[in-house]
Amino acid sequence: MTMKKPQFLAHTHLERDVLEVWLAEGWLLPDQGSGEPTFTDADLARARLIKDLRGDLGVNDEGIGVILNLLDQVHGLRGMLRQLLAGLQGEPPEVRERVADALRTRSR
Repeated sequence: MTMKKPQFLAHTHLERDVLEVWLAEGWLLPDQGSGEPTFTDADLARARLIKDLRGDLGVNDEGIGVILNLLDQVHGLRGMLRQLLAGLQGEPPEVRERVADALRTRSR
């Protein structure tokens, strides 16, 4: 689902000025293709996470930036790992076994 700013504000119960700060900080990165920000379910989940971090856990703005950056890195690494595993599935069994052996050796 995608939504424009008024819908997003209604779903998140954010004030417009708070959303503008979060956008300026880069905490939310809606699609700007149409000239107007379009938010996705992922943006909605991220906004809820930010609200939880600030409210329930008392994380300051600097800490939120660090946490979001780390989450983005983990997400990117998981995507790369999925690509790597998908690529390995197309390889012959002996290649997959050599890779698995090498990983086992390195993790010791």
